[in-house]
Amino acid sequence: MHILITNDDGYLAPGIKILARELVQVADISIVAPDRNKSGASNSLTLMRPLRVERAADGSYYVDGTPTDCVHLALSGLLDNAPDMVVSGINAGPNLGDDVLYSGTVAAAMEGRYLGLPAIAVSLAGKPAAHFHTAAQITRRVVERLAQSPLPDDTLLNVNVPDIPIADIAAIQATRLGFRHKAESMVKQHDPYGRPVYWVGPPGEAQDAGAGTDFYAVEHAIASITPMQIDLTRHNGIEPLQNWLAAL
Repeated sequence: MHILITNDDGYLAPGIKILARELVQVADISIVAPDRNKSGASNSLTLMRPLRVERAADGSYYVDGTPTDCVHLALSGLLDNAPDMVVSGINAGPNLGDDVLYSGTVAAAMEGRYLGLPAIAVSLAGKPAAHFHTAAQITRRVVERLAQSPLPDDTLLNVNVPDIPIADIAAIQATRLGFRHKAESMVKQHDPYGRPVYWVGPPGEAQDAGAGTDFYAVEHAIASITPMQIDLTRHNGIEPLQNWLAAL
């Protein structure tokens, strides 16, 4: 098995290094990751300039682009041997609920799924994150299970692991995405020249976080695994919309 490893925290982040050390025990690995932190990049591609790729001393590639760029590049010409799977992470911090709309970690895995490969996004739900080895070990188990028993082709797995020692993990559980309250207000400051600058406010607290959600799982020492799909169509809304459009 050949696994492409990427992330959105940059190729020097501790999460990707610990993940690579774990997965190299069960697969050949290639690392293609951003050259710096690209958190919040979502599914953006770099279209108006060329991408530059460098090779690190450990053999990993780092790219002056987004996480999605990294996966697209790796799967469409950079790597001589095509990977069998994409694993994105380990993100330093959770990607729960509507976080997945903004997450570069999830977007990188999603690009792998777009391009036809099984894909896993992995996040460690702690700030600051500490127990990366816990997330790495759980990811290895999921990878081995996925290789042994593949899921439907359109499935992307979003994994969130509590930031605790592996011995304290109560279970590994399938969950659904919860969602948050709206984000807090922008933070306005001034630069040294007196001009206003704005920081994006922190994400909102969990709103839909009951039993069965990813939020609930990580709060109860459970590793959350949410199956996601790329089709964003609200299928049960098509017929009501067609009836609504009839009045036009």
